[in-house]
Amino acid sequence: MELSIFLFILVGFIAQMIDGALGMAYGVSSNSFLLSLGIPPAAASASVHMAEVVTTGISGTAHWRLGNVDWKLVRRLLVPGVIGGVVGAYVLTSIDGDVIKPYIAAYLLIMGCVIIYKAFTIVPRVKPDGYHGPRISLLATFGGFCDAIGGGGWGPVVTSTLVARGKNPRMTIGSVNFSEFFVTFGQSIVFVLTLTFGDYWRIILGLLIGGAIAAPIAAKLTQKLPLKALMIFVGLLITGLSIRTLVLALR
Repeated sequence: MELSIFLFILVGFIAQMIDGALGMAYGVSSNSFLLSLGIPPAAASASVHMAEVVTTGISGTAHWRLGNVDWKLVRRLLVPGVIGGVVGAYVLTSIDGDVIKPYIAAYLLIMGCVIIYKAFTIVPRVKPDGYHGPRISLLATFGGFCDAIGGGGWGPVVTSTLVARGKNPRMTIGSVNFSEFFVTFGQSIVFVLTLTFGDYWRIILGLLIGGAIAAPIAAKLTQKLPLKALMIFVGLLITGLSIRTLVLALR
């Protein structure tokens, strides 16, 4: 049965509201939905990242205009993140979808648990840490790779780790969102060169429209939403969807 584009618009809207507010989980949440609907891993990740080229651009611009971007942090994140993302995208397109699907579902399950764990352990410092050392670049490389392989993970890996280390939550969310545009763009180039999208235009267009509507709204809500409760909800949602996908893939 052909899925309606309105379903993907809704998925894109919800995912971008989550991502813009938390600085994470657009790809993880939307990819979890797509895999649960039977979309192959490479096509799902490619669709998510093609849509994210626009949504991350809008979100990053919104955070920049609101003064949520730390340029020193962006310099540590941008290039290493792009390199990790490009390598991950190439690896994903080189592996059979049926073989890798259970592993992707397991990865997303872990990401869901990580988000829940971070919700209970992240305690922002009274005076945020303003030092951005070389380890951040290694974190960005790993985050970009995981993001491409799992269709998401840039935020859960990078944002949550940096906030847990004492970085300013608002500036971290804005900087990670801004850098994500370039990471996503690099991944999308690889997907375009290696995949045939066929009938997946509905997924891309739906995610794009929903995300574009939500991006500027979510940026304004960054400081107003209850972070802990939202992280727990998102973590449980991703965990549940991933368990369902994993069970179906192992049958």
